[in-house]
Amino acid sequence: MSMFDLTGKVAVVTGGSRGIGRSICEQMAAHGAKVVVSSRKLPACEEVVAGIKAKGGQAVAVAANISDKTQLENLVAESRKAYGRIDILVCNAAANPYFGPLTGLKDDVFHKIMQNNVLSNLWLMNAVGPEMAERRDGAVIIVSSIGALVGSAHIAAYNMSKAADLSLVKSLAMEWGKHNIRINAIAPGLIKTDFARALWDNPQIRSAQENKAALKRIGEPDDIGGVAVFLASKAGAFVCGQVIIADGGVIGSGAE
Repeated sequence: MSMFDLTGKVAVVTGGSRGIGRSICEQMAAHGAKVVVSSRKLPACEEVVAGIKAKGGQAVAVAANISDKTQLENLVAESRKAYGRIDILVCNAAANPYFGPLTGLKDDVFHKIMQNNVLSNLWLMNAVGPEMAERRDGAVIIVSSIGALVGSAHIAAYNMSKAADLSLVKSLAMEWGKHNIRINAIAPGLIKTDFARALWDNPQIRSAQENKAALKRIGEPDDIGGVAVFLASKAGAFVCGQVIIADGGVIGSGAE
């Protein structure tokens, strides 16, 4: 049996209808997991489910807005109704409604960013943690960003939320690790997704990122999907409370 085999595991993925989240859904299904694809819009989730089923995988769609605790509780309930359990939680959904300097950041926008990108992850962890602890088995992945590790003149609030996620992962690992629940973060660099289109669709920004990267390219969603499979599988059994940077060698490259 492959160390990356997820057969028999149930994975819930937020923000699963496109980009990184879609890749995580597809890759986990390809490795045997039953996947619950979630995002705000049900038809988009159903499209991903259809693609997974067409390749022989198992998946269901459950719509949920991460800003709404009741909807997230319903996501957990519907996932259990469909598959009886939750073994893997991937908190991938996030919001970045503001692009600009902190001097122009409105309080309500900041609160929305922090609630969507940090508090929602804690809500989900607290909802699924007890059953994982009871079985003494679970894997939780929060998708952060290399923005958590650097300053920004344009997306500082988003970066702050992603930095908070790294701290959240470390503390959750301390709380839940004794129950054999492994909680980790992935910090992607610039990935070619709709979410990051404003960055990679800008020739100057894209060129700057490609020049900074040791691999001289920006990422594709599957560059992150594979990392998530590793963290969720037996291959990642001794990884806990960590952040895996997957950025093509931007951080630490020494590039100016």
